[in-house]
Amino acid sequence: MEKVTINDIARLTGLSKGTVDRVLHNRGEVSRKSYQKVMDIIKELGYEPNLYASLLARGEQRTIAILIPFHETGTYWDIAAKGEAKAQNGLKPLSIVTRQFCYNQYSAESFREACASVLENNPAGVVIAPMFQYETQVFCQELQSRGIPYSFIDTKLEAPGYLSFYGIPAYKSGYLCAAMLTSGEPIREALIVRIMRDKERQSDPTVMRRAGFMDYMLEHSPGCTIRSLFIDPEDPAATDDALDAFFKEFPGVNHIVVFNSRVHLIVPYLERHPANRRVVGFDNLSANLAALKRGTVTALIAQRPEEQVHMAIQSLADKIIFQRMPERTDNYMHMDILIRYNAEDY
Repeated sequence: MEKVTINDIARLTGLSKGTVDRVLHNRGEVSRKSYQKVMDIIKELGYEPNLYASLLARGEQRTIAILIPFHETGTYWDIAAKGEAKAQNGLKPLSIVTRQFCYNQYSAESFREACASVLENNPAGVVIAPMFQYETQVFCQELQSRGIPYSFIDTKLEAPGYLSFYGIPAYKSGYLCAAMLTSGEPIREALIVRIMRDKERQSDPTVMRRAGFMDYMLEHSPGCTIRSLFIDPEDPAATDDALDAFFKEFPGVNHIVVFNSRVHLIVPYLERHPANRRVVGFDNLSANLAALKRGTVTALIAQRPEEQVHMAIQSLADKIIFQRMPERTDNYMHMDILIRYNAEDY
């Protein structure tokens, strides 16, 4: 069939042209059975409605909002934001633009304000980097009530009706991290360095990563004592003091893990106080890679945040323009294991 029309789809599905049109243009209520009939036929025939042409003709423009933390150059969220630029070429013909709405990742109030700003701008879709569970759930419920599709990146919450998630499997990443830290051998002590976050303690994005780590240790190193130390990411002097006090009290701890991109925060202290330590962190920030190449950090687990953003935007664009659903709701990224010998060209 050289050219597939709505009439063809109506005939093959046994549905009216009006029903087919409502499915293709997302107008009005259609039963799930009818919707699926139309989707199956257009997939079989390769039909792709040229909806964006009519949008351009009417001068309409859709916005995809990107809700992520404020970020400085070279940080994790700065790398993630580069995925927005990567998606731009594919969005231009569709008359879709993107706009960042940033929040302070240590403040639930800042997150709520950013969410309110997103809603005021009535976007066609939203990419969400969730940090605060309750606030994110409230926000997602409002998006769902307005019929606005949304996708998670980095971390996903069990919120109602999200379109897609792109990120590494959190629990498995913690399990892998423990294996990298211990080299598969039982150890006596380990230190988890954690970041001081919001005062209300609503933000805990590494909770599942820690769960995977702890389960591995219970299974493979059940006698290990695991200690935690909280550091202030904005106060290097206080971080040094906290590490100094810790190692004076527990001098035998030589296995250290940081479950986010901030392993570089403890590197200056470790390099001033060298010892035979294994240190595992996450993400290919330049400061982390430099410490890896020097041997201060033993291994990094990288998760390609820019690809997460790019693919989340693309999945929303497909849904907004073509009513095309992603093949999978949860899309797990590869976990890249970096050591000093393979990080040179990463």
